[in-house]
Amino acid sequence: MKRMMIGLGAMMATTGSASAQHLVTSQKLDWETATQLATDAVRNCAKQGWSVTAAVVDPSGHEQVIIKGDTVPLQSLSVSYRKAYTAFSYGQAFNKDTTSALIEAKLSGPANGALNTVPEVLFIPGGVTLRKADRTVIGGIGVSGAPGGDKDEACALAAVKKWQSTFH
Repeated sequence: MKRMMIGLGAMMATTGSASAQHLVTSQKLDWETATQLATDAVRNCAKQGWSVTAAVVDPSGHEQVIIKGDTVPLQSLSVSYRKAYTAFSYGQAFNKDTTSALIEAKLSGPANGALNTVPEVLFIPGGVTLRKADRTVIGGIGVSGAPGGDKDEACALAAVKKWQSTFH
């Protein structure tokens, strides 16, 4: 560790200073807000009698939070993550706010379905792109387990609507 710090110090001395141009920063929800967002999505579905899983992904596409209802189907864990990942990554790429919007715009990839072979990608309703007020993408949420992707998406959208004003 000491050797690494000396090396960093030498690099800084050679270049004059650590330039902000060499740093990459991103914004994401804090863990508490991400947890509340996922909890509210699960709660929204529970009020309808559906046990679901909600996953929130951060700007790296990795799971930040997973909240599982009490009696979720086994596959809902991976499906909720994949919906969140798809809403985040393809919502950002194509400026869409839900996996339903991606599907409606026929942005699910080539006719041969090649994008659906990418393990994390899943073009099924239930994913919502998380955005700041200026439309900067900060992650995604996916819900799985309700009797239909439209119902999963409604639960996710209601949670996002509740928390969106806090995404600064």
